Amino acid sequence: MSYQPNTYYASRRQQNWSRNQNTTRFVSSVKLGPVAHTILVALMITVLGLIYLTQATRATGYDYESQRIDSQIAELSEEKTDLQIENARLTALETIKNSAVAREMTAPANTEFVE
Repeated sequence: MSYQPNTYYASRRQQNWSRNQNTTRFVSSVKLGPVAHTILVALMITVLGLIYLTQATRATGYDYESQRIDSQIAELSEEKTDLQIENARLTALETIKNSAVAREMTAPANTEFVE
């Protein structure tokens, strides 16, 4: 009984392998037909579409949050302006009361109103 190597083994022996290379090869026993390939491609496209959709939805969520923060910044800026005006008004009255001109003024002795 003589040993006859199969064609796969014979073709592998003819290749020249150098050091640090994998010398094993995986041969799948499952063969897929054109229908299975079409289904796999459709499934991959669907998964990629869902990933894209989740990313787009996440960006929209950030947009709503940034819009809310922008409106809050605008409201606080308006409130700050109002407070600055009120501060200037109150400070101006206090400055006028304590000014040298106001200290030199005298109260009138007699006031009369025309009827």
